[in-house]
Amino acid sequence: MPVLGALRRLAMAPSLEEVSFSGRGFPVQTGERARKLEAVPQAVVTGFEWGIEDRDLATTERRLALVDPEHRGFAYEGATMACAIRDAMGPRGHRTRDLLTGGGKPHIFLNYIGIGFAMAKLPRPLWRKLVPDLTGPEYYPAMNWLCVDGYGFDRAYFDTDTWVTRQRLDTPYDWDGHASYWRHAFDQGVGRALWFIHAGHVGHVSAAVRAFAGDRQPDLWSGVGLAATFAGGSTPVNLVTLCQEARSDRGHLAQGSVFAAKARHHAGFVPEHTATTLKAFTGLTAEAAARLADDTAPLALQSAGVPMYELWRRNVRERLSADLLVEHV
Repeated sequence: MPVLGALRRLAMAPSLEEVSFSGRGFPVQTGERARKLEAVPQAVVTGFEWGIEDRDLATTERRLALVDPEHRGFAYEGATMACAIRDAMGPRGHRTRDLLTGGGKPHIFLNYIGIGFAMAKLPRPLWRKLVPDLTGPEYYPAMNWLCVDGYGFDRAYFDTDTWVTRQRLDTPYDWDGHASYWRHAFDQGVGRALWFIHAGHVGHVSAAVRAFAGDRQPDLWSGVGLAATFAGGSTPVNLVTLCQEARSDRGHLAQGSVFAAKARHHAGFVPEHTATTLKAFTGLTAEAAARLADDTAPLALQSAGVPMYELWRRNVRERLSADLLVEHV
């Protein structure tokens, strides 16, 4: 193991035990679904360790290719985090760009989340160096707000008392020229974290969301929908209950589910739990959800004083709402 890589890992990465539910002090749920959820942060840590220690990126990508398809995207999150940290620590790093344009390209949505994990470890003056300038449509530049989502997830998962129990509001950062939108994307990440903190227990997740101020709940539900669909961890019956618990924010839950299905479909592997959760939340197949996401992507010329990412979220919710009305006519 290279000495510098070992030092970086010790300085930045938690151990596999530290990211486990018991290691974080979360209520431990038993059963296969909980164990599968717990494997997600462990896959992220594994990817990070490879990305931080390997001398060359090709070695990291060969290792990542050996991860099972269900968890490969999570491992890429960790590897992207490592590349972003290495780039920020060096004068002219380009490992993140090389990863995103190389083996990580099918996992572009999760790559952005991995950059957000790096943000949680680095001082804000370094953030401007983290996101490569990849503007082609195949890199979904509007989705770079998932970096902020990843940052919010990290804060909530690793300092739950501050960001969940005490519900601290993060200081806005002028991300993509929209500082006022910062907290919306941040809260989506917190919502994703709630799904893991409560191991997919529908009643506990719902209560945790409702404990927040009302104006924060829509974004939290979006994060819950994204996490439940991408990572799994529930049953068909409980998923129906979760839809009912979301009440007037069900559209936000469904929107998060569509984005998760799009990410899975884009990566070329849609696990059974993604299809089941998506069906419960939206009535769609993964292929139909991916088409809906593509069809509702905002045009670059559109402007409403909000990020393209938010326009995209609104467009998805509106399409889902319209389709639901048609079904009941």
